[in-house]
Amino acid sequence: MSALAFADDQPVSEARHAARDFVTDLQAVHGIPVSGRAMGAVQLVVTELVTNARKYAPGPCLLNLELVDGTVEISVWDTEATLPVPQSPDPGRVGQHGLEIVIALCQSFEMRREPVGKRIKATITLTDHPTGNPAGQVP
Repeated sequence: MSALAFADDQPVSEARHAARDFVTDLQAVHGIPVSGRAMGAVQLVVTELVTNARKYAPGPCLLNLELVDGTVEISVWDTEATLPVPQSPDPGRVGQHGLEIVIALCQSFEMRREPVGKRIKATITLTDHPTGNPAGQVP
């Protein structure tokens, strides 16, 4: 497990680099197979979730990355109790597609209020199905 706290003045790119390092270590140190799709998806989801936490919540946020049954569980806690509202897909809308993208990439996604703030969890399967489809996704 990897846990990182992010202060208001830290660049979001540090979260993305931490995610890449975490998944790289799963491969190099622990010998766990990781598809290229999963590597990119973990980095993108971490970037989107930490960006939203920094943009909409005052104060710090906490990023946890954990290996759970062949998936990376990404958890981002922040100080804002208001849960984000996923919008309906709209190709004409400029911006605000991050949550749509995160939900589409993940095997599971959940949001919950906590005694202070909220936590958003997303899981990404590390290997693809032999047919080339991401595991957990129906073609």
